[in-house]
Amino acid sequence: MSEELHSASSAEHLEQQTVKRVIWRILPFLIVCYLIAIIDRGNIGMASLQMNEDLGLSKAVFGLASSLFFIGYFIFEVPSNLAMQKIGAKIWISRIMISWGIVSVCTAFVQSAETLYVLRFLLGTAEAGFFPGVILYLTYWIPGKYRARVIATFMVAIPAANFIGSPISGAILSMDGWLDMRGWHWLFILEGFPAIFLGIAAFFLLSNRPENARWLTDAQKKWLSDTMTAENAQRKAIGHISLWQLLRHKHIWAMALIYAGASAAGSTLSVWSPQLLHSFGLNNFMTGLVNSIPYGLASILMIVWGRSSDRTGERRWHTALTLFLIAGGLLSAFMTNSLPGSVVILSLVLIGAYSMKGPFWALASGWLSSSTAAAGLAAIGAMANLIGGGIMVNVYGVINDATGSHTLAMLPLALLCLAGGIAVLIMGRKSTLRVEVENHASVAGK
Repeated sequence: MSEELHSASSAEHLEQQTVKRVIWRILPFLIVCYLIAIIDRGNIGMASLQMNEDLGLSKAVFGLASSLFFIGYFIFEVPSNLAMQKIGAKIWISRIMISWGIVSVCTAFVQSAETLYVLRFLLGTAEAGFFPGVILYLTYWIPGKYRARVIATFMVAIPAANFIGSPISGAILSMDGWLDMRGWHWLFILEGFPAIFLGIAAFFLLSNRPENARWLTDAQKKWLSDTMTAENAQRKAIGHISLWQLLRHKHIWAMALIYAGASAAGSTLSVWSPQLLHSFGLNNFMTGLVNSIPYGLASILMIVWGRSSDRTGERRWHTALTLFLIAGGLLSAFMTNSLPGSVVILSLVLIGAYSMKGPFWALASGWLSSSTAAAGLAAIGAMANLIGGGIMVNVYGVINDATGSHTLAMLPLALLCLAGGIAVLIMGRKSTLRVEVENHASVAGK
């Protein structure tokens, strides 16, 4: 009995030490990389406080330009993730970061709406695959029972980027006139170069798989490889099907709809909330400072919610409740038109949008088989970004331009989140996903 207890204790110690070492080796670096990604895709919101007037952009034109990022992202996200699976994370993540950094810097030199359209599309093309690539990368390294909290911790970079980036962007806008350049020019330049430097660093810091990690002991490599192999063998909810079948599968689209609500809320507010807050008479720096408050709250609570999901092992309600919180926050905009009220509404929406991500991706990765995960995770993210970013960011701009009301522009977001919350509750109750997919694949093969 004592030998068995000692063996169990040793196995538990090995597990804890291995997971701890993996997390501390890869997670902080990936968080910083993602933080820069979110700053570079969202800083157009703060830049708009000067850029729109300089380039003569209407709100509808600005909304279209902002949404083109997500169109490029959608087109190239799945191919990018499949390429990473073949080429390896260290090379592909490096390529992604260096290319998006270059495009971001080039955005400082746009002189027309048409040039801005092109560069926003190219930025989405360049960054495509980074987020689903990291989620896929984590499935190589992080056992399932730790994954929701790790994903939630990784994704804290999204609100943290706006919490940190908004005041910094506001301060950079104050460099207006330095070396005869506008503040928004400096904004894109100074926030674009870090991606290039981090992309170079990624090549040297990342290892493709546990068996390639020189920083793990042989025992740790074996435990991690065996654990991940065993978990991959059990992930059969949606089996191996072709990419075309995957994109036509109703459950992939259902998962994309579920994620689209949170994606739309986060993407839309990152682009439009600076203009909303600026409309209350705040200067550029104060706009950035106030804009950071909801993101600071979301940064903390999304980690708390991810840990709650892991502790209880519950994913479905942890995902649905956050979507209902977003919808409730957006609908409450009809009840207030003050600066404090707007900050509360933005806080509720962003807490829901970011707290949803950890439980959802843990849920989605558990529904996909290991052979389908690379394309499946990317397909879900790509379609959700197309709906949430490519369409809803643009819709917000069109409605706001036509009505002059930020409140009415939020209504489609609320309806999308309500639909997503209902969908995850319905889909989570089904126990026939594997049979349906197998039948679909067998019919397609005949």
